[in-house]
Amino acid sequence: MGRYSYSRRRSTRVPVGVTAIGGDEPLRLQSMTNTPTLDTEACVAQARRIAEAGADLVRLTAQGVTHARNLGNIRRELRAAGVDTPLVADIHFNAAAAFAAAEEVEKVRINPGNFVDPGRTFKKLTYTDEEYAAEIERIREKLVPFLALCREHGTALRLGVNHGSLSDRIMSRYGDTPEGMVESAMEFLRICREENFDNVVISIKASNVTVMTSTVRLLVERMDDEGMAYPLHLGVTEAGDGEDGRVKSAVGIGSLLADGIGDTIRVSLSEAPEAELPVAQLLADHIARMAAAPAADGPGAPAARVYGRRRKSEARGIIGGDNVPAVIGLDIKAADIPEGVTTVSSSHANRIADIRAQIDRLGESTTPVIVRLSYPSSMSPEEVSIAASVDFGALLLEGYRDAIELDAPSLGDEQAHALALTILQATRTRISKTEFIACPGCGRTLFDLGSVLSEIKAACSHLSGLKIGVMGCIVNGPGEMADADYGYVGAGAGRVSLYKGKECVMKNIPAPEALPHLIELIKAGGDWKDK
Repeated sequence: MGRYSYSRRRSTRVPVGVTAIGGDEPLRLQSMTNTPTLDTEACVAQARRIAEAGADLVRLTAQGVTHARNLGNIRRELRAAGVDTPLVADIHFNAAAAFAAAEEVEKVRINPGNFVDPGRTFKKLTYTDEEYAAEIERIREKLVPFLALCREHGTALRLGVNHGSLSDRIMSRYGDTPEGMVESAMEFLRICREENFDNVVISIKASNVTVMTSTVRLLVERMDDEGMAYPLHLGVTEAGDGEDGRVKSAVGIGSLLADGIGDTIRVSLSEAPEAELPVAQLLADHIARMAAAPAADGPGAPAARVYGRRRKSEARGIIGGDNVPAVIGLDIKAADIPEGVTTVSSSHANRIADIRAQIDRLGESTTPVIVRLSYPSSMSPEEVSIAASVDFGALLLEGYRDAIELDAPSLGDEQAHALALTILQATRTRISKTEFIACPGCGRTLFDLGSVLSEIKAACSHLSGLKIGVMGCIVNGPGEMADADYGYVGAGAGRVSLYKGKECVMKNIPAPEALPHLIELIKAGGDWKDK
């Protein structure tokens, strides 16, 4: 099937070169290069591979003005080669680079957390209302000329809020909260609207799926309250690699798409960028099948659902009540399920809506509920992994957390149970293994992030319940790792800094020594376990 096109949340249409985002346009897929932006040949080759893999847009980082200007050379070489995929400049900290990039590419991403505000230092700041208003005026003074330049060149703007790079100003007033993330975006959006600049796309990302999804839903509510309808870019940042990264992305992105929220997506993986597109396409295809087959109560509307709290149920053995979600077949055999437990099941193309309708019919009943989803043997293991992550993920985030059962002949029992546990971990409803918060890398990354992540996983995957961040640079590193117990962050060419929580405890270690030092740091913190 093709990309989905159904009754999504209403949004304005934003032209971006030969394509467009939002409105009646189909879902757009994106990825980002991880080659140095000054290496024109490498960037052109990788951008071509990304475009050939199915991307509608390709993003490249631009640390400084020289990098931003070289985007023009990359764009010209791609166009000469017959590749017309729009390019997006990714800017952090350097507003001058954003101004330069607006003259070179079709779209520029700026981060409200560091476009005007300085880099995050986790300092608690105090403002009077008048002082805070003066800070907003500082944003206006820098943003308005940038919008004028974008208007002049027909350049689209993406406002990209990351949980890991909220400014100290926002953090001091709103805390490290969805409200703070949303307000970070709204401050800039209000100025865009006042200036009648409508070519704006918004993203609001986090490595924590529950934070990401709840924040996007809150942003939609706030925009609706203020009469805004800007299109949304969805992604789970620092998702990692392998099945963990795919599941986490599918849960976060898919649960929003299933409710009609989202106009463009990126599946961020700590792998080759072109590997992201087949996953994104599987996700889009699953949503397309779902949208084409509404169940009893339709695909569901976000306003009609309740998120963030568990459905009330009485415990029956290990199922329901305050128990962690059980996996049927792993924690308890189907033949041993106690009386007083209800099973709701679906093999419907729109399993989310079908299960919602069945549970809604239970009314105020507090009987524990097993959610059983079935997938045909004709579906490949990769298709089942993405589909089940979307379907179970959406239902778990809505509070249906008593027990789950995955029926998928193409997986086999052991693989199905492992996938179920990974989905539960992605929704933070049951922790059963180490969580690796790892960025996909970009032109700022000065080491082979994929191989480093593999080495750290080999050494630390037995530390169940521990969260370890593996980050290519400091853009989101310390911030996203505020949710991690330990962190490994690229500090420069051949250098790494190590963190315990938010605190940098070892700076600029030679890269070959970093993993042994990380292990010693975990041991010193009392969190190491022998295999």
